[in-house]
Amino acid sequence: MSPHATSNEYDVSADKQRLDVATIHGYLTKSYWSPGVPRAIVERAIEGSLCFGVFLQGRQVGFARVVTDKATFAYLADVFILEPHRGKGLSKRLMQFVFAHPDLQELRRFMLATNDAHGLYEQFGFTELSNPAHFMELHRPHVYKAL
Repeated sequence: MSPHATSNEYDVSADKQRLDVATIHGYLTKSYWSPGVPRAIVERAIEGSLCFGVFLQGRQVGFARVVTDKATFAYLADVFILEPHRGKGLSKRLMQFVFAHPDLQELRRFMLATNDAHGLYEQFGFTELSNPAHFMELHRPHVYKAL
């Protein structure tokens, strides 16, 4: 798989060097899942993850991050397309690119959490947890307020 995929004027890439951390942080700090996240936390998360960007003429318009051991497990996080670029099939293209990545093949479990994009992820085989009682979490939604 090529680390880049271009069609129309949009480009999807797994090259971390192309990421615009200011754009990513700007979006995430206002998102429902990471309000107020400090930039240093975003930088650490990017450093420790497989990351994917969507670009228009070199400017970042979308992002996705996968936390993975590259063998058995992955967690999809921080997926977004900036508002002016929505409705063009970019989230679907981004997910196709993510799921084609060689480090994400033959994983036993791939997870994510979403409030509002179930339809997108169902197209890629995601379902509700088959047995939610098996899963536990330690959730600290206000951790960034202490930083």
